[in-house]
Amino acid sequence: MAIVPEQRKPGVVPVADRTKGTFSGHPRGRSHFLFTAAILFATWVVLSGRFDIIHLFYGILSSLLVAYFSSDLLFVCSEIRCILPHWLRFILYLPFLFKEIFKANIHMLYLVFHPRMKELIDPQIVKFQGNLQSDMSVVTLANSITLTPGTITMNVSPVGVFTVHGIDRKSASALPGDMRDKVAKTFGESAAVEE
Repeated sequence: MAIVPEQRKPGVVPVADRTKGTFSGHPRGRSHFLFTAAILFATWVVLSGRFDIIHLFYGILSSLLVAYFSSDLLFVCSEIRCILPHWLRFILYLPFLFKEIFKANIHMLYLVFHPRMKELIDPQIVKFQGNLQSDMSVVTLANSITLTPGTITMNVSPVGVFTVHGIDRKSASALPGDMRDKVAKTFGESAAVEE
């Protein structure tokens, strides 16, 4: 099992310091609330496909309610002018994520159809320090790892240590790889760790 020791760069706020009984969200603004509600409602309309009055009313009501409680979670900055660059960077991250998912799927096909499959599958548990500053970047990295076939994020500790299960040595040894740095760049953080 490969264990990366905890390392922190100066100025990097560990997750544990933001989770001691206080909420770490950013100040709420009307624009954040409305933008979050609009995104939620658009998603609801696309996924539900229902356009009658009662369903639209419930869609608006639930979008407003969820936006009220979570509008400060969706944005990493409190000023409206930095929302667009943040979302553009996230959209630019998606092709990288899809490429990693595709590569992992090919590797899983190789494992499944290999005549020595039982020998090649060698489960590994890997621990590494995330060094990510915001809750949203930690969640994004954990979900990105889990979305990639062959790896599952088992736990993220309060100090930002990721525990990940890999189906074989190759999948496990690739962690955290470029994904952590890409997520850090997406959220405007610096997370490169000299390992």
